[in-house]
Amino acid sequence: MLIYFCSSSHGFGHAARDAAVLQQLRRLRPEWTLVMSSGLSSSVLSLLLGDASIQQRSCQWDVGMVQADALGVDSAATLSALDQLEQRLPALIDGEASWLKSQGQPVLILGDIPPAAAALAQRLDAPLVWMSNFGWDDIYGPLGSVFQRWADAAAEAYRCGDLLLRCPFDLSMNWGLPERKLGLVCANPRAIPADLEASLDAQQVPLVLVGFGGLGLSLHSDLFQLWPNHHFLLPASDVTSLQPELALLTNLTLLPDVLRPVDVLGRCCRFLGKPGFSSFCEAMAAGVGMHVVERSGFAEASALMDGLRRHGQHRCLSRHELYTGAWQLDQPLFEPSDAPLSALGAEEAALELESWVEQKF
Repeated sequence: MLIYFCSSSHGFGHAARDAAVLQQLRRLRPEWTLVMSSGLSSSVLSLLLGDASIQQRSCQWDVGMVQADALGVDSAATLSALDQLEQRLPALIDGEASWLKSQGQPVLILGDIPPAAAALAQRLDAPLVWMSNFGWDDIYGPLGSVFQRWADAAAEAYRCGDLLLRCPFDLSMNWGLPERKLGLVCANPRAIPADLEASLDAQQVPLVLVGFGGLGLSLHSDLFQLWPNHHFLLPASDVTSLQPELALLTNLTLLPDVLRPVDVLGRCCRFLGKPGFSSFCEAMAAGVGMHVVERSGFAEASALMDGLRRHGQHRCLSRHELYTGAWQLDQPLFEPSDAPLSALGAEEAALELESWVEQKF
C-alpha cells in the first residue's frame, strides 16, 4: 500500500501535522510505502519527519496565501502566484501520476489541503482523503470577487474526496463528505542535545518559547531586556538578518535548526507567538500557556482564537503590545471555558486511515 500525502506549501504548520500522522502510520504499518509530497525544502521535511524511510517528493501543490510577514498576507502577490501555479500544475500532475503508476502498488491520496490533490487522485482513479481544519474555499471566499474563482474551484475539488479527517479549530468545510473528528494533531518531542539540556536545566527563571512560524518578526533586543526575569527560547529560523544583536542577549537562547519547537516546548511555562494550528496543538498538548498576538485578514485565525479561548490557558495580545514589549508574562493566564482536547489526534488519524484502507482495499 502506498500512501501519498499532498501537503500544503503554506507555512510549516501543515507539514508539521502531516509528518506527525505519517510517523504514526509508520508505527502502525511498517510495511506500507509512505510519501510526503511538499514544496517545502528537503531539510525542513527531513527535520519534521525524522524518518528516512518516509520518502519525499518535491512538489508545490498549492499557494495558500502569500505571507507579507508572520502576521500579514499579501493578496496581490497571492493572486499572481495562483495564476502561475495554474500554469504549472498540469505538468506536475502528469509527472507525479506517472511516478505513482510506476510504483506498482495500490495508492491512497491524502490531501492537506491542496485542491490539486483531487486532480491527481482522479488521474489515478485512486481514493482521496482530506485532512484539515479548513479549506482554501473558506479562506478565499471572504476576500471578495477577485478570489471567487479560486474559492469555487477549491470547493469543487474538495467535494471529490471520499473522507474528511476534521482537525480542531475548524472552519465550515461543507463538502458533503463522511467525516471523522480528530483531537490535537502534533508530533511527540525528541531528545535535545545534552549541552542545551544542561543549559536550560540551569536556568533559575521561567522559560518562554517565542515562535512565529519560521517567517520571523523584527523584535528588537530591547523588548526581551524588558523581561530580565524570564529566559526566552527563539528558533534561529525566526531571526532575521537585521537582528544579530539577539545572539548577545543573556536572557535569550537561539535554538539550532536541528530542533523543532515541540522538542523544547514542554520545558517552558509560556509560549509567545501568532495564531497557528501546530503551535496551538503542541502547546495545548504540553499544557503550556499561550500569549498570542491577534491576527487579521486570514479566516483561520478567528477559528484558532476561538479554540484558544475554549481549550487553552491564554492571554491575547495586540500588535501594539507585541512591538512595545507589553507581553503580560507576569500576569496570570485566563482559563479555558471548555474541557481540554484529546492530544492523540495524529494517532487517531493514523488509526482511521488504517481502518479505511483495510475496508477499501
